[in-house]
Amino acid sequence: MDIPSPTKLEGKFVGILVCWILGFGSLIAWNSLMSIGDYYYALFPNYHPSRVLTLVYQPFALGTIVILAYNEAKVDTRKRILAGYILYTLSTFTLILLDLATSVRGGIGNYIGVCAIVGCFGIGDAVVQGGMTGDLSFMCPEFIQSFFAGLAASGALTSGLRLITKAAFENSNNGLRKGVMLYLAISVFFEFLCILLYAFIFPKLPIVKHYRTKAAVEGSTTVAADLAAAGIKTQSIEKTNSDAKQSERLSTKQLLFQNIDYELDLYLIYVATLSIFPGFLYENTGTHKLGSWYALVLIAMYNVWDLIGRYVPLIDKIKLKSPKGLMIATLSRFLLVPCFYFTAKYGDQGWMIFLVSFLGLTNGHLTVCVMTAAPKGYKGPEQNALGNLLVVFILCGICSGVALDWLWIIGNGKF
Repeated sequence: MDIPSPTKLEGKFVGILVCWILGFGSLIAWNSLMSIGDYYYALFPNYHPSRVLTLVYQPFALGTIVILAYNEAKVDTRKRILAGYILYTLSTFTLILLDLATSVRGGIGNYIGVCAIVGCFGIGDAVVQGGMTGDLSFMCPEFIQSFFAGLAASGALTSGLRLITKAAFENSNNGLRKGVMLYLAISVFFEFLCILLYAFIFPKLPIVKHYRTKAAVEGSTTVAADLAAAGIKTQSIEKTNSDAKQSERLSTKQLLFQNIDYELDLYLIYVATLSIFPGFLYENTGTHKLGSWYALVLIAMYNVWDLIGRYVPLIDKIKLKSPKGLMIATLSRFLLVPCFYFTAKYGDQGWMIFLVSFLGLTNGHLTVCVMTAAPKGYKGPEQNALGNLLVVFILCGICSGVALDWLWIIGNGKF
């Protein structure tokens, strides 16, 4: 079968924009919770909400992505991603309803309710991020870069919005809660927008149809529903996929071992990051001139520089490409851990803001470098499987980093 080639990459710019919004919408729910951490510390001051909610989130995300990565070839990508965005939308809306129903009361019952919703966010993260990463891994690198930039942008823009709402409502009655409600309502809007974009716009772009048709010819069975949504019949494509071609695909186990260096890079990147962000920034940075604004400013600085770091690889001359160079840079980031410890004890807020900014810059830069380098040289079905595997190691790293983050509590006797 002849694969239709898009003339002059038709739809590429729109595809990049849509990927950015899809990335933004897939983490806005989680970043909303991180940015309104001061609200939950006011409601649940004795329960370490920033750390506990992160700890609740990760097992659900990790368990779900492991199952989906193992069965990725059997899962319809379209249904998977739409289900994830719908789960995000409903969960965020439920969080608003829970707050309205409980009328700003703390207590263990309400806290458990928030934790249950956070568990749904974790499932949604695995469903969407793994599915989108696998889907975009067999398309042009600009798509996956834009998607991961959107992930970071959700943190940067929600942090900025949190600062604005805090300033706008700080002196009004119940101002903190009003800001949070506005914040979550905006999150619901973007999550619903992602459902519409993925369902009706993204599959019909010529460049997307080109890559998905190519993947189907190479043996992918996960793109059939998306091709059908774009008006492409898959019966003629399926006839070209002989048993011999299907057997040529590398197994998930083979892909795992062939890319162990990239997978370890991602694991270690997020172990280092999450051992510091966000729990340490909320609870272990002391008291400074910025007062209640201090933690919010630190979170915002991390998110902004994480976003910038994800665009730096677009400058080819400074993009890290060699596996050895990526590993050295990844391991070097662990030197930041003692730097944060001593700065929290002896340094002022300027040094802490600098360290947080560097943490975000390196996190974003290294993530995009690995995610764009790893899928090269494989066929569509293999790239889809590898994309899911890479997300498994990201979430493993996050989970390990969150566990290490609790050592800051142990070391400071804050149980």
